[in-house]
Amino acid sequence: MQPQPAFLLHRRPYRETSALVDLLTLEHGRVRAVAQGVRRPGSRTRSRLQSFAPLHVTWAGHGELKRLRLMEASGSVALLGGEGLVCGLYANEILVRTLPVELPVPTLFAFYTALMDALPQPGARAGGLRQLEMTLLEALDAQPVFLDLDDRELDPQRRYVYYPGARRFAEVAQGIDGRTLRLLAQGDWAEPGLAGAAKALTRAALAPLLGDKPLRSRELIRRRQS
Repeated sequence: MQPQPAFLLHRRPYRETSALVDLLTLEHGRVRAVAQGVRRPGSRTRSRLQSFAPLHVTWAGHGELKRLRLMEASGSVALLGGEGLVCGLYANEILVRTLPVELPVPTLFAFYTALMDALPQPGARAGGLRQLEMTLLEALDAQPVFLDLDDRELDPQRRYVYYPGARRFAEVAQGIDGRTLRLLAQGDWAEPGLAGAAKALTRAALAPLLGDKPLRSRELIRRRQS
């Protein structure tokens, strides 16, 4: 196979010297593989297999768990710290938790690549994360439909709450105003004035996909804020 652009999403020890890894790849989506010998002292690939570093990889195998064969760095690692690092860990965690194995998601890969450039910039992080979340929801056919429960257009003068099961909005006394939701429907996820509403909406939409198990990255965010 031709080398695939990829990013490491998660790794954990496997046997004495190897690691089990989840990769986000351009053409094959999330790939699970064994990186043999990567934890061996002196391994040439040890320093390459790190989060937020662009890679080129190949693998072998026909089952769900592959075996990495080639792993080369293809660019500079995103230098993240503090909030930027936590946001990057959050992005990796939601992809591992929700993406089926080997579902092609080239558009999602493009937004993830753009997020690596956005995370070091405080003003660009929120917009980059919201774009990634919405693209993930679209890939899973779980994105919000900006209509009410009766399939009517949202009224700019009314307020709504999102129902993930119906992927639509119900009118409530307290909620997100219809004008804001209409702007979000146009794709204004990076607009600073819409940041709070956009975050609340993507969190509600992702909740059924993530299940009841808490996100470790959100716990890190809470600790930083406290």
